[in-house]
Amino acid sequence: MNREVLSLDAQIKLEKKQREKINKEHIKNGVRFIDPDQAYIDASVKIGRGTVIYPGVILSGGTAIGNNCRIMQNCRIEDSKIGDNSEVQSSVILDSSVGANTNIGPFAYLRPNSKIGDNCKVGDFVEVKNTVVGNGTKIPHLAYIGDGEIGEQTNIACGVIFVNYNGKNKSKTKVGNNCFIGCNVNLVAPVNIGDGAYIAAGSTVVEDVPANALCIARERQTVKEDWIKPKDRG
Repeated sequence: MNREVLSLDAQIKLEKKQREKINKEHIKNGVRFIDPDQAYIDASVKIGRGTVIYPGVILSGGTAIGNNCRIMQNCRIEDSKIGDNSEVQSSVILDSSVGANTNIGPFAYLRPNSKIGDNCKVGDFVEVKNTVVGNGTKIPHLAYIGDGEIGEQTNIACGVIFVNYNGKNKSKTKVGNNCFIGCNVNLVAPVNIGDGAYIAAGSTVVEDVPANALCIARERQTVKEDWIKPKDRG
């Protein structure tokens, strides 16, 4: 066995020993690891008491995890803050903040400068970028929320897109408190949705919507009966 291989083995052992030292210190401070050998945590990371770290977790940079959190399998969290009693599952969080009692994931992606409030839900296949999400707001699944501001107690349904980029410039979308944004809605920035407004499913919104209004921005359905002739069915 040559020196290069020995040096590599020594490096691997050293890195493992350093990880073990870091994880043991967190265990002393009241953190629980499902499998300490499968958690990769920088020395700069802070974790509160009662938090549980699952296998496959990577915590790096200036990350700070609150008390009584669950950081579940296959999460990567970098330079981000997670509030008390929150849960993150199989997600990536970069340079962002998550409030208390909030659920993230599975398969959510919080890109830089995302600020998620307390008692929120950012669910599966939701991407958030440079957006503030108010307390109690839910984005359960399948949405892109970029360059936006969402108020409190608002529901963002599946398939919602914040259309923030026109090929040259990025613009901002603002959604107020207690709004309901229906499925498959495009909000074409810059646009403002007032407090309490409802946006009907399938709408493409290009103009501001006042408070407490219902916005329907879709073509009227047309049905042409017997349009397909028997010979066209093959």
